[in-house]
Amino acid sequence: MKDKSIFIKNIYYMLAYAYQGLQQESYKEIAVEKFDNVHNLLAAILAKGVALQLKQGLYREYVRHQENLMLLRGKINITGSIKNKLMRKQSLSCDYDLLSENNLLNQIIKTTIVLLLRVADVKETHKNELRRELLFFNNVALLETKSIKWSNLSFQRNNRNYQLLLGICQLIIEGLLLTTDDGAYRLRSWIDEQRMCHLYEKFILEYYKKHYASLSVSVAQIPWGLDDGVSNMLPKMQSDITLRKGNTVLIIDAKYYGHTMQVNFSKRSLISHNLYQIFTYVKNYAYSFSGNKNQVSGMLLYAKTDEELQPDNVYQMHGNQISVKTLDLNREFGELKQQLDRIVESHFAL
Repeated sequence: MKDKSIFIKNIYYMLAYAYQGLQQESYKEIAVEKFDNVHNLLAAILAKGVALQLKQGLYREYVRHQENLMLLRGKINITGSIKNKLMRKQSLSCDYDLLSENNLLNQIIKTTIVLLLRVADVKETHKNELRRELLFFNNVALLETKSIKWSNLSFQRNNRNYQLLLGICQLIIEGLLLTTDDGAYRLRSWIDEQRMCHLYEKFILEYYKKHYASLSVSVAQIPWGLDDGVSNMLPKMQSDITLRKGNTVLIIDAKYYGHTMQVNFSKRSLISHNLYQIFTYVKNYAYSFSGNKNQVSGMLLYAKTDEELQPDNVYQMHGNQISVKTLDLNREFGELKQQLDRIVESHFAL
């Protein structure tokens, strides 16, 4: 890796596109700070995000409580009240809702802060910020991280600012933290490949959405080109990024792997299933034009690795162009943008 600090800074920019809240003026100081590891970057983003949220106040929602009271509050809990009567307690069992900051979203944030405070790799300056912020979470409970169901989290008008914070928390909890045999916590050297791949895809998608309003940019469902219309048990086809202008289409499959090539008997070649996949996407998308003139192309866009041989190929396959390119995340962000711009300009003549 040529320059770790450039790569880490680009992770910040990737996050800024994936989570647009990071593009606010308040986060500008993080954009110019130099980070020696990705853990401090995420700690800095979380500390800044929590500080901004504290100025607005922690999100509160109604939480169900059950309590034995002398006077009715909320609704009578019949089972609990009968039990009190049998035990000769002169009280009603009441169920009522209480507006509280002790909800799942705040519990996840507090749990993440506590975990980061135990990690040696996080700088003391960021830890001190997090310690100060933790004081505002006194009435918030801690969670067992394995119990968090990230897919069940929902955001609406009153808590949409939490979407960025919870995204960072998920990266930290799921992607970075490992538990040692003695129960202590340490951090992986990098975010794991699966989560980096998701971030890489999201970054490219949001970059094109933001900068190319003349194109339709989407995560497109691609219909199967069926002759008889029978689609039972066929899997869904969904692109990572689809760019379209009229009948000109570019389907991009974004790939973040440790290795961009496969080796068989000392011979290097493109990863076969990736090539099969993009070819299938392209041919079925082209079929959807029902014979009308179209130009549908596909691209495998790999994040560049340290390998000596990097794919840079263009193929003409049965009337469609399939290209394989690499995006160098170790370049200054301005150069990274130029790489992305050239892809669009060469396909759409912009």
